[in-house]
Amino acid sequence: MKSASSLLQDLLQTLPHLRPQIYFKASLTALSHAMEDLVLVGKDKPLVIANFQQERFYRQESRRYRRIAQRTNQVYVLAARESDFAAVSVPYVTIPLDPKDDLAQEWHLIIIGQKYAACIVALEFASPVDAAALDQARQFKGIWTFDRQVSMVAAGLLLDKILVYRPELAAAVKRSQKRYGLSSKVLPGVESDRILEIDARLFTDRLVTYLQSSQYKQLKAYRTITKKERNERLINLITTAIRSSLKPEEVFQITVRELGQLFSPCRCLLYPYQVSEVPAPIDYEWVAFDFPAMKGENWSLATHPLFQAALVGDRSLAISDTAQDLGIRADPQLSSQLERWQIRSCLLVPIRYQGIWLGILELHHCGDSAYVWSDSEQALVEAIATSVGVALIQAQAYRNLETLNQQLAALERTQSNLIAIVGHELRTPLSTIQICLESLVSEGEMPPEMQQSMLQTALTDLERMRRLIQDFLTLSRLEAGSMRWQIEPISLQVSLDLVLGSLKERLSVQPIPQIVLELPPELPLVQADGEGLIEVLTKLLDNACKFTKPDGKVTIRAQVINLETELVTSVSSQRKLKLQRMLEVIIADTGRGIEPNQLEAIFQRFYQEEGFLRRTIGGTGLGLAICRQIIQKLGGEIWATSGGKNQGSEFHFTLVIA
Repeated sequence: MKSASSLLQDLLQTLPHLRPQIYFKASLTALSHAMEDLVLVGKDKPLVIANFQQERFYRQESRRYRRIAQRTNQVYVLAARESDFAAVSVPYVTIPLDPKDDLAQEWHLIIIGQKYAACIVALEFASPVDAAALDQARQFKGIWTFDRQVSMVAAGLLLDKILVYRPELAAAVKRSQKRYGLSSKVLPGVESDRILEIDARLFTDRLVTYLQSSQYKQLKAYRTITKKERNERLINLITTAIRSSLKPEEVFQITVRELGQLFSPCRCLLYPYQVSEVPAPIDYEWVAFDFPAMKGENWSLATHPLFQAALVGDRSLAISDTAQDLGIRADPQLSSQLERWQIRSCLLVPIRYQGIWLGILELHHCGDSAYVWSDSEQALVEAIATSVGVALIQAQAYRNLETLNQQLAALERTQSNLIAIVGHELRTPLSTIQICLESLVSEGEMPPEMQQSMLQTALTDLERMRRLIQDFLTLSRLEAGSMRWQIEPISLQVSLDLVLGSLKERLSVQPIPQIVLELPPELPLVQADGEGLIEVLTKLLDNACKFTKPDGKVTIRAQVINLETELVTSVSSQRKLKLQRMLEVIIADTGRGIEPNQLEAIFQRFYQEEGFLRRTIGGTGLGLAICRQIIQKLGGEIWATSGGKNQGSEFHFTLVIA
């Protein structure tokens, strides 16, 4: 069963001149108790109708209403039932409401006596998020008045709604209406401004007392919630930092700053700590204004035998007054250190993970007064230390996992590229060779010129397969370190002549770009392996010719440069810079160019600018990887430069001058 509308809406509709106000629950509680006290101390036997919204709110006041029922037999109590509210045995009438009824959202207290009348009719419209801790902050909109006419109309309206739930009370309700002259309508002759015959001073004193009590409870609740929010915010902040950065340095900085500001000590320290190692200088510190900073100092209270014994048990250590602690006073050196840094109270919390020491969190209170660390403060710092420990382990695991993932991804790419490229590079020449040989066998009357062309095509693709297999073997031997090097002084000019002669002979059947040599008249010899240098020059010139149009140009230059190299002396392990003369070789072309973001990627194994199934120029993507391996083995460097697409490119490599 459910009533049609709220009492507040009906009252405002009946008496449109009323203007509702905003009340907090604390105010309504104080007003209600002060009004109820008028009944408890008076001799009148008024009609009392109270709506508590929920049964649990009523139960907090049930003893008070038993006392009210001893003063008058006209008491009606409404509440949304939550258990056996309808069957409660009390000396007054109970009316269980439907929880979905609008009345279950309202707060009513109506008192109609012979000498006075008063009422509260209010609708709850806003509740705090944490209703359990901030119950006093609930907000209501409604009417509070001593106006007899308003009170009588409200009582009449509410009695009508009571009959909807308890029709069997019709006779009792009718007697109440007749006794107190009630009606749900405005009746002429009812004086709304008659003088109240109540003890105004009593009402005021009680109201002020209840308001002060509510204010105290509210302040206490706010303090509790503020402290809880402050602690949770700090833990959430550190947890968020751990999840977002996975960098221990950022987590440490946030931890010391937030802990220092939260407790407002003079100093907060966080430093790595291993029982068997000498403590490192402090890197992470928050220090209050006008107190000495300890960053960079070799400091660790955890290493002192007095503290170490307690920390080994995985427990935090709190000292409220270092000046009065007998153990500290017995050690003049420790006392002197604490006095130097103005440490009057301190809290040490170990950072450990599964029994492994990782570090120490230290909080210092400085100045003349001591500070007693509460259990809740120690628990909070211990929780933060646990989070920091998890962050350290998590960051280390992440770095290991990231390295492993990179290795696995590289291996997977290598495997995929190997299968795809090798399959394509082998299948294409094999198919050509097969077609050529089958044609020679099946076509007996083929002209000699055609036979010669077929044989030449088969031999060309056979050479392509040989170079493919040779590239794989060469790169494998380079990466395995099984290449046999014969380092000796070699002439770059002689090596270039050999490479260019072989190149022109191999590419004689197809047009190639112009190759220009711009070398100094007297080139110094270089320390290199002859076969390795020829391999590098061949592959770089092959690439330059392949990616440059026949009407383009390939230029070979060389120059002597001085490079700074870093050496480590064997005696002092100190690093020194040394100038070394190198020969820089540049092979420049006017070809398709390279995008700037790909200048490093082209030296990776199996790299190809175009997809292997869409490319217009053959190749395995191993040539530049082989060149880099050879040049690095010879003590030089190789790199590429380019202005971008269709801007040409330059390949540079250096060799040690003999």
